[in-house]
Amino acid sequence: MSFRLLFFAAAAALAWSVQAAELPPLLIPVDGVAAEALRDTFAEGRVGHRHEAIDIAAARGTPVVAVADGVVVKLFRSVPGGITLYQFDSERRHAFYYAHLDRYADGIKEGRVLRRGDPIGYVGSTGNASAAAPHLHFAVFLLGPEKQWWKGEAIDPFAALGGVERATASSAPSPSDGPRSRP
Repeated sequence: MSFRLLFFAAAAALAWSVQAAELPPLLIPVDGVAAEALRDTFAEGRVGHRHEAIDIAAARGTPVVAVADGVVVKLFRSVPGGITLYQFDSERRHAFYYAHLDRYADGIKEGRVLRRGDPIGYVGSTGNASAAAPHLHFAVFLLGPEKQWWKGEAIDPFAALGGVERATASSAPSPSDGPRSRP
């Protein structure tokens, strides 16, 4: 490996760790799921891309809640993500992306101010998720100066959700999200 390549790899790793460290503690977005049950799927491969999110398996219809205070900036339906919701945090620094929802919670609309723990929807398997594996696809993005809901730098939310690395890999299968679930 050349010095230049090693330097850029180290710089990228440092930049990522600084951004991840700046992510405040987040509430686990699926009601009743303990931090010990989370599995870090952020770096896993998907067809043609890296996952850049975590999947949180739960029974269809399990409530999904806001991970932090903020505002709903976009309700969106897409082929890969199905029924989705984008939330900005109250500082408009991070975007939180919730996908494969079964439906939105009552009263959810664009512009709605959210408090940490407010219900926003229900776990489902819409979009390209397997009907046999309902889950929440949850992603966090560091927003650029333009504050565009569809654009940002992906940050692994695992540690901010209280996730704990395990000595052995989980044997549970991970739902496939196919192509990147953002427009």
